[in-house]
Amino acid sequence: MKTTKYGVMLFASVLAFGAVTMNTVEAKLPAKTVVSDVKQAKTIVIKGSDAMQFDLKEIKVKAGQKVKLTLTHSGKLAKAAMGHNWVLLKPGVDIAAFGSKAAAARETEYIPKSEEASIIAHTKLVGGGESDSVEFTAPAKGTYTYICSFPGHYALMKGTFIVE
Repeated sequence: MKTTKYGVMLFASVLAFGAVTMNTVEAKLPAKTVVSDVKQAKTIVIKGSDAMQFDLKEIKVKAGQKVKLTLTHSGKLAKAAMGHNWVLLKPGVDIAAFGSKAAAARETEYIPKSEEASIIAHTKLVGGGESDSVEFTAPAKGTYTYICSFPGHYALMKGTFIVE
């Protein structure tokens, strides 16, 4: 019993010493070794399903941060039947009006040319098992909306893109 008691005390002492030592080491690091969140590229993977849902309803990034977003279609249905894309819209865009125009833009994978000024970034349209990535710089601080612009999907497939 004494051996176990002393073993636990020794273990706790080592942990405490390690914690103190780590804090001391971190405190001595020069300021140049700290990397700003904005300079670190943010990698995001978001999935769209055959149930017309994104698996992420909220994404947070820093203003000016490089973002690499990958959309993966986790379903099995073909692009023509259940295609998905990821479209980040500028603030103030009427999502229903954008969605209506997108539904008529089949030849451009449901990205309406008339609304290009309303879009910050977007992926290509993907079908079941496919993926596409887009790289962009996060816009100014604020709250943005992202959607899937495949006909009728924007009502369910949307989320909030928060820039801090």
